[in-house]
Amino acid sequence: MHLRVTFVATARSSSLLAERFEEDRPLDQAGWDAVQRAAAELVPLAAAELRYCSPSPGSRATGDALGYAPLAQLALRDCDMGRWRGLTLGEAMAREPSAVDAWLADPRSAPHGGEPLMSFVSRVGQWLDTRPADDGSQIVAVAEPSVVRAALVHALRAHPSTYWNIDVRPLSTVTLIGANGRWNLRLEAGLQRV
Repeated sequence: MHLRVTFVATARSSSLLAERFEEDRPLDQAGWDAVQRAAAELVPLAAAELRYCSPSPGSRATGDALGYAPLAQLALRDCDMGRWRGLTLGEAMAREPSAVDAWLADPRSAPHGGEPLMSFVSRVGQWLDTRPADDGSQIVAVAEPSVVRAALVHALRAHPSTYWNIDVRPLSTVTLIGANGRWNLRLEAGLQRV
């Protein structure tokens, strides 16, 4: 039994340098404009039998704007960043430089009082591995880039530190094919994002 799960990264709700941990703001005008530009390529994914999103306002808005009418999944929420929630990486570094260094170096650490990276990857991976697997069925999931990165680390059985080496752009897609812990990464040709 093989399943096709396509992740769509949520449109941006702030500039890259202003991104905040566990940002729960709605899409800004630039995000809406980007969704409109990408719609021709992404709307066909609405044909998937199951359509999900993370519970964040940006993911819901992205999925709704693309006509997915996605069902929010708590397991697809962003990593719990504890007391760093709402801060940029630079702000967290200015307040707690040694804690940020520890967090970046050890995937089991959670100096912010939230969720360790390793737990985050496991949570997203468990969601992925428990999707219903009817042969040939398709799923689309709209989630923050961090969630897509976690899914890729899990699917590829990569070391958790690999998470920091994966760049997921807003509105980019990645497809995983497989089921229950046996996943293959499929890169689609011809998709380009601005």
